[in-house]
Parts: sequence; C-alpha cells; structure tokens
Amino acid sequence: MKRKKLGNSRAARCRFCTKEGCPRPAFVDYKDVSNLKKLVTSQGKLFSRKRSGLCAAFQREVGTAVKRARFMGLLPYVGE
Repeated sequence: MKRKKLGNSRAARCRFCTKEGCPRPAFVDYKDVSNLKKLVTSQGKLFSRKRSGLCAAFQREVGTAVKRARFMGLLPYVGE
C-alpha cells in the first residue's frame, strides 16, 4: 500500500501570505464576502487550518472577519 507524500504544495500554502512571508499585522477584510465564503462550509462553520491551508495568524484573522461579517449581516450565522 502506497503512502501519501506530505510535501509543500501550492494548495497547502496560505492564500494571504506573500512570497516574502506573512505580512504583519495580518488583516482580512470582513467586507470581502466572496473570499470569506470560500473559507466557510455550507453550514456556516469555518474550515480548519488543515483544510483551508491558512497560516495561524491569518486563520485567527479570518475567524474574526467572519464573526464581524455575520454581525453586519453580510454572512449568515447558519447555512441553508
């Protein structure tokens, strides 16, 4: 039985980080609903870091941005 190779593929890299590294301070715009919808399941839950491919700093920021977007009514709290 073959084992899967765990390597650094492009899909596993953070979509917000640049080639120079993770920009500090990390900022994700809560008004960018199209980007946030890609990081949320159909039920309204956040994807894990392993599934979304984000680094730790941006995963925390995405969580905050999704909460703000929900409060403002841009994203639903629960899926349909």
